[in-house]
Amino acid sequence: MAERDDNPLIVQGDKTILLEVDNPRYEDARDAIIRFAELIKSPEHVHTYKITNLSLWNAAAAGMNVAPIISSLESFSRYDVPANVITDIEDYISRYGRLKLEKRDGDVVLRSDDEILMQEVIRNKKIQIYLTDEQIDARTVVVKSGSRGYIKKALTDIGFPADDLVGYVKGEYLPFHLRDTTRSGLPFSLREYQIEAIDSFYADGSAAGGSGVVVLPCGAGKTIVGMGVMEKLETNTLIITTSTVASRQWRAELLDKMDIEEDVIGEYGGERKEIKPITIATYQILTYRPRKSEDETNFPHFYLFNERNWGLIIYDEVHLLPAPVFRVTAELQAMRRLGLTATLIREDGREKDVFSLIGPKKYDALWKELEQQGWIAEAVCNEIRLKMDEEQRLQYALAADRNKYRIAAENPHKYALARRIVDYHRERGDRILVIGTYLDQLERMAKLLNANLLTGKTPNKERMKLYDDFRSGEQDVMVVSKVANFAVDLPDANVAVQISGTFGSRQEEAQRLGRLLRPKEDGSSAFFYTLVSKDTKDQDFGAKRQLFLTEQGYKYVIRDDFLGDVGC
Repeated sequence: MAERDDNPLIVQGDKTILLEVDNPRYEDARDAIIRFAELIKSPEHVHTYKITNLSLWNAAAAGMNVAPIISSLESFSRYDVPANVITDIEDYISRYGRLKLEKRDGDVVLRSDDEILMQEVIRNKKIQIYLTDEQIDARTVVVKSGSRGYIKKALTDIGFPADDLVGYVKGEYLPFHLRDTTRSGLPFSLREYQIEAIDSFYADGSAAGGSGVVVLPCGAGKTIVGMGVMEKLETNTLIITTSTVASRQWRAELLDKMDIEEDVIGEYGGERKEIKPITIATYQILTYRPRKSEDETNFPHFYLFNERNWGLIIYDEVHLLPAPVFRVTAELQAMRRLGLTATLIREDGREKDVFSLIGPKKYDALWKELEQQGWIAEAVCNEIRLKMDEEQRLQYALAADRNKYRIAAENPHKYALARRIVDYHRERGDRILVIGTYLDQLERMAKLLNANLLTGKTPNKERMKLYDDFRSGEQDVMVVSKVANFAVDLPDANVAVQISGTFGSRQEEAQRLGRLLRPKEDGSSAFFYTLVSKDTKDQDFGAKRQLFLTEQGYKYVIRDDFLGDVGC
């Protein structure tokens, strides 16, 4: 096939994809390939994607087959797609679902139409420990009781993820419905993409539905999707959140938008331990272990998972799922499991565990598409690169590698620039969050701006007051630590100034921008500024943090020392 100079992709034999950013077909190509490839790096002119086993299996679980994947690559590729890439795509897509978990005579069985594959799997030592000696026929074997989750993980690890068709317990019946009008008197209805997400998870109540992850940007209504799934199932539900504040927000949303009474909802956390038909718990309480306990499996609050006949477990911000909850989830495969997140990226690399134990990605909405439809605010992202003075440059140069990032992240020049940005946006009447990682830096910033400071040490009661003051407009600036990364409802915030981050955390960047994405009544844009020290690890980590947002279509305007107008 002849070279097509006007196409933006170069597909390479190692399954990496180079995407030319300045090409007129860039956006169409990006939207096509992110369904089955992961963004690896994103310098100014050429972005690099990677087709991985997991990206293909998530695509297969979402209903994609080989034809549209190959068609997308061929349509946008400048050169012929390497034959080995096509072969690998066909191979790995075909692996998903060749093994199936099914219910037969009260047992969970592992089955395959491929007799040779089945014999190979049965003889694999990583799989054998989860199988009984009861082989029904050459293609079917009985799985040990309680091993459904463990064998799913093991099969994914060896490269043959199973399609789980066993089904789920209904749980104790609990009738409730979404309201047409909220308790506060506003009209309420599900948006089209929320209905699609709910239906993708529910799958008409079949055994193919009932477990998986819905990926939506902050501000797009992940909580609403959770409530829509609850309405479909009408069952006792356990909701696990990141904090007490997030739990209270879930409670408020449930009461506002569902026809349920307050005494149906229980809070299980540090302050209250109520178990009711709908119970909202925190990851922190579930992973609490007595200090003097030498037993690494001693999590006294895990009994909550078996305390009621739950029919649904909702994992809010599932990309933060702690390892102990993974372990207990492996044993809870009979309950429906819904993961909610803005990004499936895990900095610990355990995306496969989410795939195996919670379920595959069921729905994923492009942020830019929702922005164009007006469901989330338009965002303008700026990266501002600041020089360090000579003394600090020398300190950085002589420091051990483990200390370099903090030295660069705490560049004193950030204070004056952050103040300039805040002053500009205060004059516009904007609501501003200044976000950082290091407590000393945040305390100095709060004092400089005469603003409230919220950190992990702030008591819950005081946190709620600070949030309320910000929402009401009594305070127009709040300085926050990473405690505000997740599940904080501040709908009026439209400016964020990030003065330091958690190394190269892509999920954190997505969550921080997400604080601003609720659509504004006047249709105005949101502004996200990240301040980094030039030619340091701070700049390198900043580039990595931006990867996920670049994949979603956001472009960072790069400025050196920021001598231009603020807000451009």
